Amino acid sequence: MEQLSERQKIILALVIRDYIETAKPVGSERLVKDYKLDFSPATVRNEMVALTEMGYLRQPHTSAGRAPADAGYRFFVRQLMGNTDLPIPTQRTIAHQFYQAGFDVDRWMRLAASVLAQQAQAAALVTPPHPEECRFKHIELVSTRGRQVLMILVMTSGEVVQQMLALAEHVPQERLSTVANTLNDLCQGLDAAAILALSARTDALGQDMVKLVYEELNKSLANAQDVLSGEVYRDGLANVLAEPEFEESDAARKALRILEERPLLEDLLSRTVAKTEMGGVQVLIGGEGTWEELKDCSVVLARYGVPGLATGTVGVLGPVRMPYGRNISAVRFVAGLLSDMVENLHAE
Repeated sequence: MEQLSERQKIILALVIRDYIETAKPVGSERLVKDYKLDFSPATVRNEMVALTEMGYLRQPHTSAGRAPADAGYRFFVRQLMGNTDLPIPTQRTIAHQFYQAGFDVDRWMRLAASVLAQQAQAAALVTPPHPEECRFKHIELVSTRGRQVLMILVMTSGEVVQQMLALAEHVPQERLSTVANTLNDLCQGLDAAAILALSARTDALGQDMVKLVYEELNKSLANAQDVLSGEVYRDGLANVLAEPEFEESDAARKALRILEERPLLEDLLSRTVAKTEMGGVQVLIGGEGTWEELKDCSVVLARYGVPGLATGTVGVLGPVRMPYGRNISAVRFVAGLLSDMVENLHAE
């Protein structure tokens, strides 16, 4: 793309801000009048023509004003918008809502989706934190009835696995506790392969437990390779359908398939946010030539959590004509709160 002059940058930014607000093409005379520009309408008109030829603006109708093109939005987000934050009172209100949710992960996920949908007036999605590595933290063996024993396995990621076992013979609780204590001493912080290598250092019952722990850690490790695991929390789908550009189109419904069909969402997340650094935000505009379902939409995504422990994704989906500053700020802020949650849960 060609280099823009300072005047062209100003005009492009104003056209985008005005179009985001009104959803109507912007004419040169109204731009000069509403924003009290020092340029004449003729000068603005000529610059709009140049910006259109460069691919930053488009002309929806022959006699109408100009509207932003996808390339214009990308230039705006990357070079003209600058860093933005949610207002401090808004941050405090949201943070207090999460504080009231305690350490209930399900409540945090639902609250995150609700807050993002409200702040962005768009569709929101939140995936729960999934472990990125699987290491042993603690095991308990509880005698229940007869030969049945409840195994409770806790991993360093915070994941808890409960499994009812049927042993060959009844084992008293005292011996079960001894085996559990031995495993806790030997296996603390180890991965599946390292634990299996310790099998010979335990008795027969301990070896059986080591094999079960090994299998459970491997299962969790397999799930950890899946960027999308567990329930996907959604909110605000009606916000997208209510946007004027989608009133007489099925474009929004096509875009919402991304949020509702797991293979599509898995593809989107694995190719975008899964490669994003913690605290970073990904902005996809018009499907970026990759996702046809999103050609009329934009998506703002962020990765949250603690690398190496557990991570998840938060994001919003709306029309290409979305308020990028506000939405990026909201996604980044909520991702930060959820990262704090993951860190605190791990500490607990």
